[in-house]
This record gives sequence, C-alpha cells and structure tokens, in this order.
Amino acid sequence: MTILLTGASGFLGKILQKTLSGTHHLITIGRDTRNDIICDLSKNIPSIDQDVDVLIHAAGKAHIYPKTEAEKESFFDVNVTGTTHLLAAMDHKNIKKCVFISSVSVYGLEKGDEIDEATPLLGNTPYAKSKIQAEILIKTWCTQKGVPYLILRLPLVVGPDPLGNLAKMIKAIQKGTYVRIARGNAKKSMVLASDVGTLIMNWIKNPINTSGIYNLTDGFHPTFYELEESLKVRLGKTWIPTIPSFVATILGKIGDRLSFFPVNTGTIHKITHTFTFSDEKARKELGWTSEKVLDYYLNNKVE
Repeated sequence: MTILLTGASGFLGKILQKTLSGTHHLITIGRDTRNDIICDLSKNIPSIDQDVDVLIHAAGKAHIYPKTEAEKESFFDVNVTGTTHLLAAMDHKNIKKCVFISSVSVYGLEKGDEIDEATPLLGNTPYAKSKIQAEILIKTWCTQKGVPYLILRLPLVVGPDPLGNLAKMIKAIQKGTYVRIARGNAKKSMVLASDVGTLIMNWIKNPINTSGIYNLTDGFHPTFYELEESLKVRLGKTWIPTIPSFVATILGKIGDRLSFFPVNTGTIHKITHTFTFSDEKARKELGWTSEKVLDYYLNNKVE
C-alpha cells in the first residue's frame, strides 16, 4: 500500500512518518528538500507520477499569532489553497482512504468541559477559519469521490520536542522561571502523537470503511498541577513557586500592554480555565485507545 504524507517535516508529521514507514510504502511531499516530492502546495499543484492508495494530509500552518494582514492571509494560503492544490493532484488517483489532521480550534471556544463533535464551529481566528474551510474541502471532495475519510480534531499534541505553549512550559520549568497559578486545578485535553499515528495505521488497515470527524484526547485531561508536577519530577526539579490568581491577572494585563512580556491575559485565561474535549465518539466507532500523557512523561525523557 502506498501512502502520500504531507507535513512530514512537522512535529506530528515526523512521528506519523516513523509510525507508517515500517509497514507501508511512504511518499512525502512538501517544501523541504528531504521530501520525495518537493512542492510548495500553497503555490502549486504537485505533479505526482506514482499511484497513491492513501492520502494523509498533516501539513498546515499553526503555532504563530499573526500580527499583520500578510501573516493572517498566510494561514489561508497554506491551509486552504494548499489543500485545494493537493486535492487537485489527487483527482485522477484511485485514492482508497483519506486522513486530514485538523484542530479543536475550529470550535472557537476558550473554555468548556467535554466539548464534542456536535458543537458548532465558531472559530474566528485565521487559523481556525482556515482549518474549517480545509475540513469542508476534504469532506466534500471525499464524498464526491466516494472515498472514506477521517478528519481528526486534535487538542495539544504531546511527544518528543513539542511545540507551542507546552515547549515554553518545559523550558520555563527547566530554567526555574515557571510559576504555578493558585492550585492549578484547571484541566486541559492532550493527546500523544504516537497514539494518533497508531490510530491512523489501524484505520488504514481496517477493511470497514468508516468515515467521520473525531476529537482525540488521552481520555484523562490532566490538571495543570498534575502536568506541572510530572514535568517537575522528570526534569529533576524540586519546587515550583506559586502565585495567587489576582497576581496572575495583574501580570496578564501588563503583558497586554508590553509585547515582550512572557504572558498576557489570553495566556492566563488558558492556564486558569478548564478546556477539555470528549473523544467518546472515537472510542465507540474507531476503537480509539490512548496512553495518559502523564504516564508518557513518567516513562520518557523530557526534551
């Protein structure tokens, strides 16, 4: 079976490539010269000479806060135009299955508990809007072609050398500059990148052609306190200082005014509010199982 993978040079893409390359013929596509097919999907329709059985579209723009109109538009160039160009290249291929990596950002929420796939898509950031549009493109194309599809809405993804806020947290705990806010009781959904790869591999092999959109989490939703303590122990630290909520609020307001400040109101809000997603649908329909993120950090080196 031949699999075409986009985003192989990205955080999740690297893990998907490692998971799938041992059992399938894998072709990667992207701007990086290490890809089998070199193409900037945001600008060009790729030329793909080989037959492709499965398409896994993991490429996408994320992890930046756009400050200019050009930066905002770049999300649509990569996530929407790039998907359009990719699907155009697949038009005459006999694709048997398609996987698209999306995000829980499409819901447009900043807090909530056990948010499920029936929740309206209210995301209004360039990233969320572009992911919503890309989901529609994938679903429409696959439905018209009769291709089974899997759209995976992921929360914070955990694995070696993570990106975004988790990477900042690890670095701050390493340096001793991280502070806990109050009791750290807010819960957050996370998922292990390796488990996502295993699910995709099993779905590809499964002769039952289930299509759908699914949230994936570790099913545990650790509190910030639990995550902080796991990282503290694994990094060999003995103490994390704590500040009360009102101090954190003041620091956030300072950060709103000073762009170089490490936190702002948005950051504080994320840390102090529970934000979890339900993956019950995936567990029932796909047989989704997962390792706890805290167990992962207990058994693996923190980078």
